[in-house]
Amino acid sequence: MAEWRQSYEEAGRLIRAYFWEPGMCGIDWDAALDQYRPLIERVASPDEFADLLRELLGELGTSHAYVTAARRNEGPPHYQRRQGFLGTNLVPREDGWTVKRILSGDSSDSRARSPLAGTGIREGAVLTHVHGRPVDPVAGPYPLLAGTGGTTVELTFAPAEGTGPPRRVAVVPLVDERPLRYQDWVAKRREVVRELSGGRCGYLHIPDMGGSGWAQFNRDLRMEVSRPALIVDVRGNAGGHISELVVETLTRTILGWDLTRDAQPVSYAANAPRGPVVALADEATSSDGDMITAAFKLLKLGPVVGQRTWGGVVGMTGRHRLGDGTVITVPMNAAWFDAYGWSVENRGVAPDLEALRTPLDWAEGRYPVLDDAVRLALELLETEPPATPPTYGDVPDRSRPKLPPRTHEA
Repeated sequence: MAEWRQSYEEAGRLIRAYFWEPGMCGIDWDAALDQYRPLIERVASPDEFADLLRELLGELGTSHAYVTAARRNEGPPHYQRRQGFLGTNLVPREDGWTVKRILSGDSSDSRARSPLAGTGIREGAVLTHVHGRPVDPVAGPYPLLAGTGGTTVELTFAPAEGTGPPRRVAVVPLVDERPLRYQDWVAKRREVVRELSGGRCGYLHIPDMGGSGWAQFNRDLRMEVSRPALIVDVRGNAGGHISELVVETLTRTILGWDLTRDAQPVSYAANAPRGPVVALADEATSSDGDMITAAFKLLKLGPVVGQRTWGGVVGMTGRHRLGDGTVITVPMNAAWFDAYGWSVENRGVAPDLEALRTPLDWAEGRYPVLDDAVRLALELLETEPPATPPTYGDVPDRSRPKLPPRTHEA
């Protein structure tokens, strides 16, 4: 209890000292501290103390005011091992838990590789045993994979054709399947954009504005900007600090081309969009994702399709660990725009064209947001033709010119 009392006061001092506006935007911070202080006596766990601080920081009415509860490493070490994931879609069928699909992942991302890739197991195979223990027909293999993340596990499969001996393979389950499934998600949307546009639109998704988002952006940039139009998807962008680098790249203009024999022409400036650009945003486009959406509109890079963004542009710098181990963040860096003033915070950036993928669209396999974005891009191509490299039809003539007739003096 003494730790929580001290940590509460410490949190109050940190907020007062580092909040982005010296006057606390009119908030009576001392009154807010006094209002919640009596509840400390009723706190009985680290999670309850974190809940109390969340209520207190909520009085700021400002984004990036986070609280993470203290952890005491409850339980023995083997209870703390991570769940194992196989990078597959398994479905229960009459024969047992069947491999419906093995995610291919992306070879350029070391975190996005399926444990079953390269094992010879095919889709349609039935997972019968994990470490020699039979897979329950109802619960499936996941209880047997608990705590196996990052360790070697033996799996037994019945062949897809239903004939022949079972196969045993040793794999290392993933501790986090999200990078693998994310790359699969991107590949599917790129495929949809290609189909909707007849191959005329490139597609880039930027998951965040940090190192991983910058890597993802550059992983696909050269191939995607080589197409006549470009869709830049920042839906679900988790924010960060590198939106300026992305904007700098997307505002490049093609002034000319570099031609090399037996190679594709390279634009100058390199990796610049050839034609119109359309952005996608939604309610989960956050922080620096809000910023790049605002930049798209203010710089007139292209129309924004989707939903109004998250609305959190008062950022944080680092985290503060309190005496009891609870971690808080302080909103320290506020963004202001000539056109919007302070209004992006708690409001977000509205799209030029609202579009939403409903649960029914998802169930029936429709992509209305991508469809609207591609339609806009193709319409813009009619009035904004893409930059096109020259052909060899008008190359300069470097042959030796004919000499003038020889003359003789009389």
